[in-house]
Amino acid sequence: MAKKRQAGQAQRKSGSDKARANTELKAVIDDLVIGNRILYVQDVVDSYGHISARHPHHPDRFLMSRARAPGLVVASDIMEFGLDGELVHADERPVYSERFIHSEVYKARPDVHAVVHSHSPTVVPFSVTQVPLRPIRAAFLYPEVPVFDTRASAGWTNLLISNPALGAALAQTLGNNSVALMRGHGNVVVAPRLRVVVYRAIYTEANAKLLLQAKMLGGPITYLAPEEAALMEKEQAKQRPAHGPDRTWEMWKQEALARTSSKLR
Repeated sequence: MAKKRQAGQAQRKSGSDKARANTELKAVIDDLVIGNRILYVQDVVDSYGHISARHPHHPDRFLMSRARAPGLVVASDIMEFGLDGELVHADERPVYSERFIHSEVYKARPDVHAVVHSHSPTVVPFSVTQVPLRPIRAAFLYPEVPVFDTRASAGWTNLLISNPALGAALAQTLGNNSVALMRGHGNVVVAPRLRVVVYRAIYTEANAKLLLQAKMLGGPITYLAPEEAALMEKEQAKQRPAHGPDRTWEMWKQEALARTSSKLR
């Protein structure tokens, strides 16, 4: 009887663990879908750009939509990729050519659990001038925002990160920073959580707009001090309900649902 009871308990535990894992995976996929919609509505991406999340149960995999305009992504579009940038499961649907941005960042940065690549319009000019993108509001821009130039790694290219070698070179330039610019192309933004990476991608664009406006006004600019930025990031890391990225996520989600198709799956 004892053995049967133990077997029954083990079976129930296994079923409970599986249900919990499925719930966690569904939550990440749901946020990934909404994250795509939010970035579109907030004008960080248009028909191009993409967001991914590390798999919650397989750190050597990540989740990302099939090649599709972000504002149209639904749950059934989400695919599973390995850190080689290739599909885990066979699928005939097209995939993003720049998926190697994501795969190589995840490979190089175990602390990263979400990645955004966008052509954020106000950010791009900072990638082709000598003016550094420094923090006015976006504390996560410390310690620096490096600029990756494909010419330094591969000579003449079409600027796309379309192979693992270019992805690895970009990840190396990113280093331990949260944002790296891509010369004449866009940027890559990383974070430990999906909602945080959406927040960072949006505020990278917002910070670029503010910095451009401040430059137009002229005179010395008072940037965030590293000490202030450290305190701001420490406060955000507390993940208190209704504060930081979770508060903005709630608002941005409602705006995205109102302005894009209600179909999410």
